[in-house]
Amino acid sequence: MSLYLLNPDAVIMVEVEGKDEILRGLADLFAGSYGLDQDTVLESLEERERLGSTGFGRGVAMPHARIDGIKRPLAAMMRLAEPVEFSAADGLPVELVFGLLSPAQAGASHLQALAAISRLVRDDSTQDALLAAPDAEALFGLLTNMTDRDAA
Repeated sequence: MSLYLLNPDAVIMVEVEGKDEILRGLADLFAGSYGLDQDTVLESLEERERLGSTGFGRGVAMPHARIDGIKRPLAAMMRLAEPVEFSAADGLPVELVFGLLSPAQAGASHLQALAAISRLVRDDSTQDALLAAPDAEALFGLLTNMTDRDAA
């Protein structure tokens, strides 16, 4: 079983102009894909981001939060049309954004899901494939195949 749920409609290619727009876009994506309250998701993502940037480095950000009302970790992914400044640890702008929401009381499962996403994007060939995908459907297919491969 995957450490997080990723719906096909939670994977998009998008043009945004800044970090705030990325967080708003993720909140919209989670709301539309999983039926969550957009304002609650946005507030949770912004609250977590105030603690420190979730810019992972190497062109990747992983905004995440814990919220009430969900039963298991939920994921979303955005590939940006152009790199965007995100205050990442290495100072590089981001092109791939992975959002993760976990149940409010999640402890280990939240960390395990973050670690799984981290392992996924640390691999250069994986990152190259995600950046080269022609559309959101191909992105979802790549993510699904990579997640299934890593679970085996």
